[in-house]
Amino acid sequence: MIVLRTPGGLSLRLRPRALAVGATCALLTLVVGVLALGSGDYPMSAADVLRTLAGDGTPAEHFIVHELRLPRLVTAAAVGAALALAGAVFQSLVRNPLGSPDLLGFTQGAATGALVVVVVGGTSAMLSGAAVASGLATGALVYALAWRRGVHGYRLVLVGIGVAAILTGVNGWLLTRAPLMDAARAVLWLTGSLDGRGWAHAVPLLVALAVLGTAVLAAAGPALRLVEMGDDAASALGVPVQRLRLALLATAVLLVSLAAAAAGPVNFVALTAPHLARRLTRAPGPNLLPSAALGALLLVAADQVAQRAFPGHQLPVGVVTGVLGGGYLIWLLASERRAGRL
Repeated sequence: MIVLRTPGGLSLRLRPRALAVGATCALLTLVVGVLALGSGDYPMSAADVLRTLAGDGTPAEHFIVHELRLPRLVTAAAVGAALALAGAVFQSLVRNPLGSPDLLGFTQGAATGALVVVVVGGTSAMLSGAAVASGLATGALVYALAWRRGVHGYRLVLVGIGVAAILTGVNGWLLTRAPLMDAARAVLWLTGSLDGRGWAHAVPLLVALAVLGTAVLAAAGPALRLVEMGDDAASALGVPVQRLRLALLATAVLLVSLAAAAAGPVNFVALTAPHLARRLTRAPGPNLLPSAALGALLLVAADQVAQRAFPGHQLPVGVVTGVLGGGYLIWLLASERRAGRL
């Protein structure tokens, strides 16, 4: 096991295989990113892309890479990492493979706030702010409804699924109240889309990942491994379980809400990436760093499939993640049933 210590006294424990998986996924994300920056109506070679990123490209290449393609790429990577990190935290806290913000109502809650802005009329900044605020409010509601001398994973999952069902109906009704053109744009956003994303969408999420992601990785990772053993065992080992669960749920909900504000409620990345990371690392525990790196890779690759699968027609990235993630969910449920856990 590799132990990294910060000047502030925090430590980050990494298994060599987990570190290798995270580094490989990060490297593959860079490779796919360079290929993505060079593809499109104005094709560029990998050497031209790297030269332009270094500041030596022509004015046209600089505009295409830095102003058009790079913000979308960075937004995709940040959204994927945020969703995967939040999904790993949720699954670890509730000790349930289906503990994902996609299924527990948090992405639907963020969508509700955005749709309210669409109905009443508002700017893009107002939409993003409403998505974040509504996502946090949904998290608080689920936590309050699931509380009974503490919050336990099974009860949190059931309450979250119920809240998700209610909010899905509310969102459908809000769509019927929006003007036709606004409703069409809202449907595209609800599917999950990276079209037209700029630095204004990427920067807030990058800052949140730098602050919240680092805090979760360094401070909460070891405690999460103990929580997976059960609340009683973790408490006996000195972990403040309920305070930790509240803080991590709030952090994960904030990451999900910011990701939804940047790209809409992209489905199944938060569910799929932690599972795949756990299989690749073959290690127990939340696998936070490999999950985040794999989530970034999955969404960057999915966005390329969405843009290039049908020449002349771009798909919302949520369509690709929905098809792939839905298939993975079916396979996961079948595996759990064969193992006797369902």
